[in-house]
Amino acid sequence: MSIVVTGATGQLGRLVVDELLERVPAGEVVAVVRNRAKAADLAGLGVRIRVADYTEPRTLEGVFEAGDRVLLISSNAMEDNTAQHAAVVDAAAKAGVALLAYTSVLGGSAATFRIAAHHAATEQLILESGLPYVFLRNGWYNENYSGNLGFVLKSGVVLGSAGEGRIASASRADYAAAAAAVLTGEGDKTVYELSGDQAWTFADLADEVSRQTGRTIAYRHLPAAEYSKIMTDAGVPARDAESVADADLGIARGELAAVTGDLRRLIGRPTTTIADSIAAALKN
Repeated sequence: MSIVVTGATGQLGRLVVDELLERVPAGEVVAVVRNRAKAADLAGLGVRIRVADYTEPRTLEGVFEAGDRVLLISSNAMEDNTAQHAAVVDAAAKAGVALLAYTSVLGGSAATFRIAAHHAATEQLILESGLPYVFLRNGWYNENYSGNLGFVLKSGVVLGSAGEGRIASASRADYAAAAAAVLTGEGDKTVYELSGDQAWTFADLADEVSRQTGRTIAYRHLPAAEYSKIMTDAGVPARDAESVADADLGIARGELAAVTGDLRRLIGRPTTTIADSIAAALKN
């Protein structure tokens, strides 16, 4: 049996592999990557490397073996990625893996923003496959916001369309630790609603950046179409910009605000606060 992580050199995938290496021998970990060169350091640690691409189903043949515990990290394509995920699910089912864990979205099919629909479709594919599964329904990452501080500090504003909606976010490292716990058999559920211990608003975010930098930062709420245009004008692909603005509307409806406690219980510690992630980003 191996523990297999797809998208293993991505921002989340690499953190999951790092967590696994703290728990199991490197030889039990398989990293599935698109570019072998980017995984050279992992290979040097003894991690087994397999090359495959979600968009090329034939490359997934032989990637999985019977008895493997697999983490399917969702594609970073913000729009229709269901076909990509279907190729992985199909390969895992043909191999007869022991577990397929999937990084879904908080709320699952109850979430109504556009990005969530693709996660719900993938969950349905996994259910129909008959494979043993775990849905890791991740809330938003702190880094979605702490990673954008350059613009915030330059402009003096946090922009968004979330109104007074709250976000129960946590760090990528928190979600990675949860995935590693499940992959090593520490979990006891098939569906985890994973979110941070504290829910905050965009106004809170602006206030926290102000506090830590000594500058005056404000939150400016915008209609979704206007926010989307600002992002597009800044070079964000139009469909991605529309999806981000649409997700903000989901935040305004309260769809990413739930503090469930699942993440804290699974990782055995408090989740990382947005304030801590901002502090870390400001140091870099």
